[in-house]
Amino acid sequence: MARVTTYLNFGGNTEEAFTFYKSVFKTEFIGPVMRFGDGPPCPGQPPLPPAQAKMVMHVALPILAGHVLMGTDSPEAMGFKLNQGNNVYLNLEPDTRAETDALFAALQAGGTVEMALQEMFWGAYWGTLTDRFGIHWMFNCMAK
Repeated sequence: MARVTTYLNFGGNTEEAFTFYKSVFKTEFIGPVMRFGDGPPCPGQPPLPPAQAKMVMHVALPILAGHVLMGTDSPEAMGFKLNQGNNVYLNLEPDTRAETDALFAALQAGGTVEMALQEMFWGAYWGTLTDRFGIHWMFNCMAK
């Protein structure tokens, strides 16, 4: 089923923040906390330093009324430039890839594509953009 979630980027303290949110909302993480070291190595790149490998790549926590907060660490060493204002994304999870393509195309008009839609190792069709109004959008379609 399609849904919209809120995706939060942190400067290295995602685990601390989400442990706090977990205690506030008294809920459990959806699935395991994924770390950067859990993913396959990037072609042509050296192995991640141990501290980066332990950073949170993805975490999800249900809060109220079915809404889910998701989050990640955004280390500058991996090309992220975290500023207040770019640390929140609306995460769209459409039911189909056709719907994902259509929404991505419409929202990118006059905006900036950060990462084009592409197949990802976790099985999703994924990409990010900033629309012409400065709103950050993330797409994560699991449908084949």
